[in-house]
Amino acid sequence: MRRALTRVSEDLAAWRKLAGLTQAQLADRAGISVNTLRRLEDGDGGITLENLLRVLRGLGLVDSLTRALDPYESDLGRLRSEERLPQRVRTRDLTADG
Repeated sequence: MRRALTRVSEDLAAWRKLAGLTQAQLADRAGISVNTLRRLEDGDGGITLENLLRVLRGLGLVDSLTRALDPYESDLGRLRSEERLPQRVRTRDLTADG
């Protein structure tokens, strides 16, 4: 998890710099405090998903994330796209006897 946090925080900082934005400018665009953005760029795992999405919107990247998370963009999702998804998933016994 730590590695993923570090990678995401470094990538967000790089996107901000590529866009030519200061932390203050991006924080303003995102509607968050500079301290919150700084914590996000430092890899603080306590930042809310909403704040991450606000920053991505400020960078014009929120649609890229939603596309990346779209299950129907994966091989498994495309294979099972015709199936009706269950309302909930129950655990299954995965042992040989089950």
